[in-house]
Amino acid sequence: MSNKLEHYYYEAKGNKWYHYFAVFCRLALAVAWTISGYVKISGERFAAGLSHNHPLGQYFDALLNTGYYYTFIGVGQIIVAILLLIPGTALIGAISSFPIILNVCVLTYSVRFEGTRAATFMLLANLFLLCWDYDRLKPILPFQANIANEKPSTGKFPFLFFGGVVATLAAVIVLNNVMYDIRPGNAPEECWNGCPGNSDPKACEEFCDCIHNKGKPLGTCLEAYEKAKEKDKKAS
Repeated sequence: MSNKLEHYYYEAKGNKWYHYFAVFCRLALAVAWTISGYVKISGERFAAGLSHNHPLGQYFDALLNTGYYYTFIGVGQIIVAILLLIPGTALIGAISSFPIILNVCVLTYSVRFEGTRAATFMLLANLFLLCWDYDRLKPILPFQANIANEKPSTGKFPFLFFGGVVATLAAVIVLNNVMYDIRPGNAPEECWNGCPGNSDPKACEEFCDCIHNKGKPLGTCLEAYEKAKEKDKKAS
């Protein structure tokens, strides 16, 4: 199996379309880290439109108040962006970027942030870049395959690969839409606007009030939401 994967890998390395996609992923991540880093260096609150009582909004408020640590994070993200843009340091950039975006991705999912899709796309792009430089990472990996490092040049468009990319992105969007019964929304109105379509509108409104008006922790509000749903179910 590992030999077959390596054959596929070296064929991909010689295909210009895979190369273009790798460049696109590098540029996309670099732009994202540049924007994020610039906001922090400027001393502005990240995601300014996010409710201050949203769990992630509270996190960003606390992070902003850390002073030069907040700036330090921004500088680090700018450095990662620069490393990704330079071909010779792109691998170092991808390695440095991975723990950052993994942390961001876990954070966004844990607080049910609306930006989970974007964070997931960035994580997948970062994973692709690490796979793209597998030949340079191979010496430190615990498994080896004896395949010649041949990279035959080809311009054949990899329909199967890009079809898989589109299918993966679509799956991320769909799963993010159905994996949670309720989300706090980025702004109070987003939360309340979702209540009419909720299975228990009254419990949903109480959840939104708990998050955006009372500023209670997400876990506390979710627990109250489940109890309210159970109470309304018994009452009906």
